[in-house]
Amino acid sequence: MKGDTITREVIKMSVVIHTADAPAAIGPYVQGRVCGNTLYTSGCIAIDPHGGPAPESVEDQTRLCLKNLEAIVKAAGFEKTDIVRCGCFLANMDDFQKFNAVYSEFFGEHKPCRTTIQAGKLPANKLVEVDCIAVKA
Repeated sequence: MKGDTITREVIKMSVVIHTADAPAAIGPYVQGRVCGNTLYTSGCIAIDPHGGPAPESVEDQTRLCLKNLEAIVKAAGFEKTDIVRCGCFLANMDDFQKFNAVYSEFFGEHKPCRTTIQAGKLPANKLVEVDCIAVKA
């Protein structure tokens, strides 16, 4: 419509999160991004950010994966209890019980929403990958 003016203001503010206590991104992505009071993380796999040995068992990979995830959460100024949702990817659903035991131990009484699927193949041939969304109330 000639003469009409539409003004749109979009305020887009986000903060990229990077910590040396979690593995560096191995592709064109960031470890995490905070938008307002919400943190979104990329998927974490079992790579020791300090060059330690790579764990082989699904239990040990899950522990390291969740430790890496928690490092990103803390670097963003959030706590584990702020995590409201996780996306969990397993190379093999036959590992579900073992994964679930470690995951349950990690989160304790605080249980976020979760999706768990079998992925065709995970980065670096890992057995587990987990991402999360955390929200500060």
